[in-house]
Amino acid sequence: MEARPWHRFYRAGGATAIPAPDFTLVEMLRRRARATPDLSAFIFGEQALTFAGLAAQVEAMGRGLVRQGLAPGDRALLMVPNCPAFVVAYYGILAAGGTVVPVNPLYVPREVAHIAADCGARFLVVADVIRERAAGIAVDRTILVRMAGGSPAPGEVTMEDVLAAGAGVELPPGDPAAPASLQYTGGTTGLPKGAVLTHRNLVANVLQMTEFYEPMVPGDERVLTVLPLSHVFGMTCCMHYGIHQGASQVLFPRFDLDGVMAAIRRHRITAFPGVPTMYVAVLNYPDAETYGIANIRTLSSGGAPLPQQVADTFVQRFGAQIGEGYGLSEASPVTHVNPGWARRPGAVGIPVPDTDARIVDLETGTRELGPGEDGELCIRGPQVMRGYWNKPEETASALRDGWLHTGDIARMDADGYFTIVDRKKDMIIVSGYNVYPREVEEVLYQHPAVLEAAAVGVADAYRGEAVQAHVALRPGASADAEAVIAFCREHLAPFKVPRQVVFHAELPKSGAGKILRRALHE
Repeated sequence: MEARPWHRFYRAGGATAIPAPDFTLVEMLRRRARATPDLSAFIFGEQALTFAGLAAQVEAMGRGLVRQGLAPGDRALLMVPNCPAFVVAYYGILAAGGTVVPVNPLYVPREVAHIAADCGARFLVVADVIRERAAGIAVDRTILVRMAGGSPAPGEVTMEDVLAAGAGVELPPGDPAAPASLQYTGGTTGLPKGAVLTHRNLVANVLQMTEFYEPMVPGDERVLTVLPLSHVFGMTCCMHYGIHQGASQVLFPRFDLDGVMAAIRRHRITAFPGVPTMYVAVLNYPDAETYGIANIRTLSSGGAPLPQQVADTFVQRFGAQIGEGYGLSEASPVTHVNPGWARRPGAVGIPVPDTDARIVDLETGTRELGPGEDGELCIRGPQVMRGYWNKPEETASALRDGWLHTGDIARMDADGYFTIVDRKKDMIIVSGYNVYPREVEEVLYQHPAVLEAAAVGVADAYRGEAVQAHVALRPGASADAEAVIAFCREHLAPFKVPRQVVFHAELPKSGAGKILRRALHE
């Protein structure tokens, strides 16, 4: 691609572009299994699965699904917490030619029903421990993953049955251009939409990260995989990238802080992709310094803005730097990374190889802005989705002239480093002035009693909107609304200061740990 200011900050020897992927995710797994068959791919409790074992199970799952009637292009809902069965089912659906539709295991039946109807799913793979969340979903075939030894209902089959039933079945040839995943957006702004991500999109994103980062040594990396694999962050940055790199992934079905800390110590974790709320929890864990956090080579934050106070405290406590990045479901997801060798505090970094980015005005979305100006972030690159499933109008709005309009307000400096200001839809307008919730939240996190914070806009008869702060306090800490507001007055312009403070035991979060401003609005 054309020279960009950020290219000079790439690692020594790193390319600015990647070759167009000509293979599928399944072929990526097969190549890894041939290269390092005996290395551990996944660790789940006391269980371990090698790359050779994983590939064999994926082939068996694919053949079994074909035997069950799954045809190329069929959509299959995958509703399973993090465990080896999720990975086998995900890649098995792809091996059979299907399209995976990952579903958050925390979704309720109404949310699952919307996704199933929207994508026209024919298959459902669901764990017995959450099967009631998929109650009443109409599909041709339900496959039960027996995490707790549950029995299939009439008309269901178990995953073991599928794995054992495919002998002699031929798998279809893989197509890099075919949809691999329908990644439904989080639904924080209404009904979720399915971003169509092809094999080529997802493989490209893995290759982009491979080119950007320092090379990994297969067998020498142990990745803490606690991000939900149903979420695009965990799916690509843990599962796909880890398989491509030959890393061992320590799986957790949910964020269990005691278990996570024990795993960091026991497995000598080298990489921890997480969201800000996870790092806040680690910071507040008793005697956290004794668990080996300082030995984790890669701490990466995404999914939501990382408060600078959290990043600074991590350095002070552990001597460990959290690298912030940026991405979105529509881009597979990674578009920007803050490089460890040229890090800039507060920024999400620079575009990864083969990715172009620019800032456009908020009014028309057509005028490109210069360094230091706030506007909407737009992206283009091989990782950008094909479009939204069966949503031509929404697709046309998001994809314009080859650019993905992200809906995020950002700015770029003269060197090509990008900083996310906030979500366009979350901007609060107080007496005609723009207030970005993230700026208010950065100040709230500096208050010594505040553990978690979010800022939202509420109707105000005089100002149009006013800032409302939602906070959860640290264990044993105390503060009242007046104290929090007074603290904010010291650090914010008067129109940005919250006029109300709402206290919570815990702020509402998505399955990936992202604080849900929409839930606070409601």
